[in-house]
Amino acid sequence: MNSPAKIHPTPDDAAQSPRRIPSVERLVGSAAPEDLAAYGRTAFTGAVRAVLAGIRAEGGPVPDAAAIRLEAARRLAAERRPSLRPVFNLTGTVLHTNLGRALLPRSAAEAVAAVMVQASNLEFDLGTGARGERDDHVEALICRLTGAEAAVVVNNNAAAVLLVLNALAMRKEVVVSRGELVEIGGSFRVPDVMVRAGCRLREVGTTNRTHLRDYAEAIGPRTGLVMKVHPSNYAIAGFTAAADPEALYALCRERGVPLADDLGSGNLVDLAAYGLPPEPTVRVALERADLVTFSGDKLLGAVQCGIVAGRKDLIARVRKNPLKRALRVDKMTYAALEAVLRLYLHPERLAEELPTLRLLTRDRASIAAQAERLAPAVAECLAGSATVSVAACISQIGSGALPVETLPSAALMLTPDADAGSPRRGAGGRCKRLAERLRALPVPVIGRISGDVILLDLRTLEDEAGLLASLKSVAQPVS
Repeated sequence: MNSPAKIHPTPDDAAQSPRRIPSVERLVGSAAPEDLAAYGRTAFTGAVRAVLAGIRAEGGPVPDAAAIRLEAARRLAAERRPSLRPVFNLTGTVLHTNLGRALLPRSAAEAVAAVMVQASNLEFDLGTGARGERDDHVEALICRLTGAEAAVVVNNNAAAVLLVLNALAMRKEVVVSRGELVEIGGSFRVPDVMVRAGCRLREVGTTNRTHLRDYAEAIGPRTGLVMKVHPSNYAIAGFTAAADPEALYALCRERGVPLADDLGSGNLVDLAAYGLPPEPTVRVALERADLVTFSGDKLLGAVQCGIVAGRKDLIARVRKNPLKRALRVDKMTYAALEAVLRLYLHPERLAEELPTLRLLTRDRASIAAQAERLAPAVAECLAGSATVSVAACISQIGSGALPVETLPSAALMLTPDADAGSPRRGAGGRCKRLAERLRALPVPVIGRISGDVILLDLRTLEDEAGLLASLKSVAQPVS
């Protein structure tokens, strides 16, 4: 919540004594009916009391009754502003973890709304009238799109990995290449997840080179699982080597040990067909692994969840594990996931209807044209605060997907104006201050600071009118 604003008294207020503070009853009794209707008498009364307490603590002249009521209403409005709010993601990172990752298509949002406001058949079989299994709502779709025999859904991919490890390798060894012991956002590390799952890590190979023989030498009677981990947020180049996936799968089958592949992003289509850098699909991964774990809100373009897909017998063990209930998802997640998965059944329209793919496949020419079109209007909004120009830039996919690949894009470049009243403030300081004001807009605008300018990458901008409406609130110069 914002810090309380000081109430500035009018000249007539100066003659008033702190002892002449209006009563709460008088202030509430003369309040505007719309304020009482919006906030309720109880809340408005509490806000008035808080304002009066501040006046008493500060001492000095007492503001008039109208100013006190106005401050009370302002505080209540600030309190009622949602903490989780829409923003304009103009950072250049399409799947931005801090900004909510994938945007849902309209059909998914409508599906969520439908099950939010009335009862649903979440765990009820409409055909038999008996209790149902909540994974049934999406399992057949997942299997159809990936080639898996069975699938389960949990609340994110880290949970999917944890569940697989606990269900298949608790108190056993899990063989992993040293080059795949990654740390993802929030300092979550694969070795730590294994410890929490009750497994013992067996590292093989080196950071940059792991051979098939390393796995062969490590697999033994105490091995519960061999695991591959997608290096989602980094890449090792140069003198490197990795075991051939098909040969590793054959080795695991020969030794009778399951092979799990943590793909992370969960790509369901050939991205190269859309002019994007290639990324392994879940279907291809399942041709050389027994289980695959992946996210729902990254390249798949759906809601946050984790999916485990693969062999039916192994999925059955995963589903029976007590942690499955602790990690299960709600009806809204299933509704959104099902709606997005159904879009994949119509591949001819997928790039148009799936926001993630639509934003990733925008060509630079169309983005640059958008920038040229918006630049004059944005410059008018920011007059006195910054000059606006169009610049080439690069976007990235984000959220651990294709970490070293970039996409050509275009941005509005904001160069903060020098302030005559603060000549010593450097460009970096002015840039930081402008970024703060952009974040304080009715719909915050989040760009990225590059040197002494702010770049608003337009790859992810589809609501041009909404952006301009929000930017119109920027009026005063940077100080």
